[in-house]
Amino acid sequence: MRIGEFAEAAGTTAKTLRFYEEQGLLPPPDRTSSGYRDYPPDAIARVDFVHRGQAAGLTLAQIRQIVDIRDAGHAPCAHVRDLLDARLRDIEQQIAQLLMLRDTITRLRDNAESPEPEKCSPDEVCRYV
Repeated sequence: MRIGEFAEAAGTTAKTLRFYEEQGLLPPPDRTSSGYRDYPPDAIARVDFVHRGQAAGLTLAQIRQIVDIRDAGHAPCAHVRDLLDARLRDIEQQIAQLLMLRDTITRLRDNAESPEPEKCSPDEVCRYV
């Protein structure tokens, strides 16, 4: 199928498909005699995989590693598990940082519960931050 059809079926754009091809996420498709890209129907599953990987927070480079392992004839399961473990650790760290930020903002907001602008010195922008 041509790139427009393929993009519509895969829920993306032709520009994205060309980018995926340049990045090694999609194998180069066959070309018609007039030079148009001619994607096989199973290429949609590859784009779906890329989208699922992105939804899990994997980078395109990480997704390409997984695809390269699969294209070399190996199951990428252990590599995927390791990537997901690292992603979970990153998320846990982000959550901890967000909780600390929430506590800081809560404390600042509590201090500003009853604003007293007359107590602010002219050299302060705002004493509550």
